[in-house]
Amino acid sequence: MSGKNVVLFGPPGAGKGTQAVRLRDLLDVPHISTGDMFRYHIKNDTELGRTAKEYSNSGRLVPDEVTIAMVRDRLSQADVKDGFLLDGFPRSVPQAEALDKIISDLGITLDHVVNISVQDEEIRTRLAKRASIEGRADDADPAVIQNRIDTYKQQSEPCLSYYRPKGIVRDIDGIGSIEEVFDRIKAVFEK
Repeated sequence: MSGKNVVLFGPPGAGKGTQAVRLRDLLDVPHISTGDMFRYHIKNDTELGRTAKEYSNSGRLVPDEVTIAMVRDRLSQADVKDGFLLDGFPRSVPQAEALDKIISDLGITLDHVVNISVQDEEIRTRLAKRASIEGRADDADPAVIQNRIDTYKQQSEPCLSYYRPKGIVRDIDGIGSIEEVFDRIKAVFEK
């Protein structure tokens, strides 16, 4: 199976969370979610957690340096020596540059950026459906959904242009059943 150091990428509603569980099991590597990292550090009252909590409690975004420090800490742990699945990071080109520095410092390489591609109208449909099923208020408001799509396009999508010259972006059509999309992802690792 080809390289197991993977970033899972795609717009909100692309199915990253659903596919991450399957991909984690396929690759037998830890699924590293920045959301989970924040919750861990806050719950365990670490210095990084206290800093993150201070920002989030005041309604501000946690600064890159805090998120980057959490990612550096997590990627330096023993359980990622055989690979990792990073989900939710990087979300901007400066974060992508920071990730390159982190993995270079750790003596590892990034093998794949698995980009689940979904068109805007499909994202709107999926998020509205998720709002009705899961009761997620952030998915119910069309203005909030559009803001999330716009933020992704302005801040996160440029990461793909950053990674394309490295030859590691794997574009996956995100339309179809969960199994169909996963079969496309799986094919990346069967080469």
